[in-house]
Amino acid sequence: MAAEVFRWVILSLYVLTLIVVATYGVHRYHLVYLYLKHRKSGHVPPKNYTDDELPRITIQLPMYNEQMVAERVIDAACIVDYPRDRLDIQVLDDSTDESAEIARKSVEKWQARGIDISYIHRNDRTGYKAGALAAATPQAKGEYIAIFDADFVPPVDMLRNVVNHFSDPKIGMVQVRWEHLNRDASLLTKGQAIFLDGHFVIEHTARNRSGRFMHFNGTAGVWRRETIASAGGWEHDTLTEDLDLSYRAQMKGWNFVYLPHFYAPAELPPEILAFKAQAHRWTKGSFQTALKLLPGILRSKKLPFRIKSEAFFHLTNTIVYPLMVLLTMIMYPAFICSQGPLKDHPMSGWLFAVTLFILATCSAGTFFCFAQRVLFGASAGWRTIMYLPYLMALGVGLSINNSKAVLEAIFTKGNSKSNEFVRTPKYGLTGSHATVQFASEMKRKKFPWSKALLAILEVSFGAYMATFIAISLIYHFALSAVPFLTIFAGGYFYVGLSSLWLMWQTHSARREAIVPEVELLS
Repeated sequence: MAAEVFRWVILSLYVLTLIVVATYGVHRYHLVYLYLKHRKSGHVPPKNYTDDELPRITIQLPMYNEQMVAERVIDAACIVDYPRDRLDIQVLDDSTDESAEIARKSVEKWQARGIDISYIHRNDRTGYKAGALAAATPQAKGEYIAIFDADFVPPVDMLRNVVNHFSDPKIGMVQVRWEHLNRDASLLTKGQAIFLDGHFVIEHTARNRSGRFMHFNGTAGVWRRETIASAGGWEHDTLTEDLDLSYRAQMKGWNFVYLPHFYAPAELPPEILAFKAQAHRWTKGSFQTALKLLPGILRSKKLPFRIKSEAFFHLTNTIVYPLMVLLTMIMYPAFICSQGPLKDHPMSGWLFAVTLFILATCSAGTFFCFAQRVLFGASAGWRTIMYLPYLMALGVGLSINNSKAVLEAIFTKGNSKSNEFVRTPKYGLTGSHATVQFASEMKRKKFPWSKALLAILEVSFGAYMATFIAISLIYHFALSAVPFLTIFAGGYFYVGLSSLWLMWQTHSARREAIVPEVELLS
C-alpha cells in the first residue's frame, strides 16, 4: 500500500511539474500572438528635432578589466554622429589591471582631438556596474543618458535614431535591438544568437507594442535622466540593475519605446564558462527582481491585469530551470519503474513521448524559428529547425547552472555579499574565424573545484539520462521518447564535459592560445 501511494505521489508530482513548465511554454505562444497582432504598430515621435533643437546627451561606458575591448568601444563612442556641443562621454572604469591605462590613454587621445570625454576611475567597486552608473550620473551634462557596455560597438547613427522619440514627454527610455559581432564564430555563439534573437525580436516587441512592461537590457539604450531620478536611481541589491530600474520606472508611469529595426552590435561569450557565468548572473538577478518587485506589482490597484500577468511570467520564467532539473530526476521513477501506476495502460509509453515532445519541441521551435524568419526571411526560419536539437540540448544542459542561480536568489535574499557581479570575459572577437586567447591571470589560478563540482553534477545527470535511454531500448518501453531523452542526455553531457575540458585547458595552460569553441568540443 505504501509503495502504491509513493508511486502515485511521484506521478502526481511529475504531472504537476510538467503542467507548470508547459504553462510557461504556452506563454511563449501568447507572445508570438501579441507580436503578430501588434507588429505593425509602434511609437511615432510627435516631432523630429532639427539640429538646433537636439538635446544634450551623455554617453556612459561602464567597464571593468576590459583590456581587449576598452579602446574599441571608446573609439566608436567618439565618432557617433551628433553635434559635438551637445554630446559628452563618460568612461566609467573600475578596472584593477592594465586595462585602466589603456582606457585612460584612449580618453586622452580623444580629448586632444577636442572631444568632450572624461575618465572616471573608482578604486572601490561598491555596487559594481549600478554603483558606477549612480556615482557618475551627477557629473553627466546631458538631459539624456546613453549606456553601452564595453563589448558593444555604438553605431554611428544610434543617437539620431532614438532621440526624436523623447519629444514625447511620457517616454522615459528607448532601447534598440542587440546584434552579434561573432554570431557565426561557433556552434555555441550561433545558439546564443538564436536565443537572444527570440528575446529581442519577439518578446520585446510583443511586450512593448501591446502595452505591457518591457525592460532596458543594460546597454544599447538611452534614458531620460529625469526618469532615472524619479524611479529612485540605480540600485545594486539585485544583479540585474537594468531590469530593476526598468520596472520601477514604468510603475511610476513612464513609457518605454523599443526599436527592433535599429541595432547595436556586441560580442557573444565565445566559450562555455563565460556563457554559463553570464546566464547565472542574468537568471539570479531576474529572480531577485521578482522577489523585490513582483509583490508590489500584483498588489497594485493602478496596473491592469494584462500588465500584472505579463510581469508575473516575465519575472518568474527562470523558475522553469529548477523544474526542469526536477523533471529530469523523477522521469525514471514516474514512467520506467516496472510496477508503476501506468504499467497496464496501453497509452503509457506514448504519454511519456508526447509530454516530452510538447515540452522540448513545440514551444521553443515556434518561438525561435519565427524570430529567425522575421530577421532573415522565410528560408532562415526553416534552416533554424536544424538547430533545434542543439538549442534544446543547450537549454537543458544549462538547467543545473541556472537552478543554482534561482536557489541563490531565494536563500540569500538580503545578503549583499552574495551579489558579487561576475563580469563576462570579453575578447574583442568579430567574424566567423575568431579565436580565444586566455588572459595570463587565468592561467595562474588554481583549479576551480567549486565550478568543477557543478560540471561533474551535469555529467552525472547526462549519465542518468543515458541509463534511462538504455532501459528504454532494452525493455522496449517508450521507444518513441528515446530521441527526446537523447537531447536531455546530450545537453547535460555537452555543458558538463565542455566545462570540465575548458577548466583543464585553463589550469594546465598547455597552449598559449586555444582554438575556437567548435574545435574545443570536437
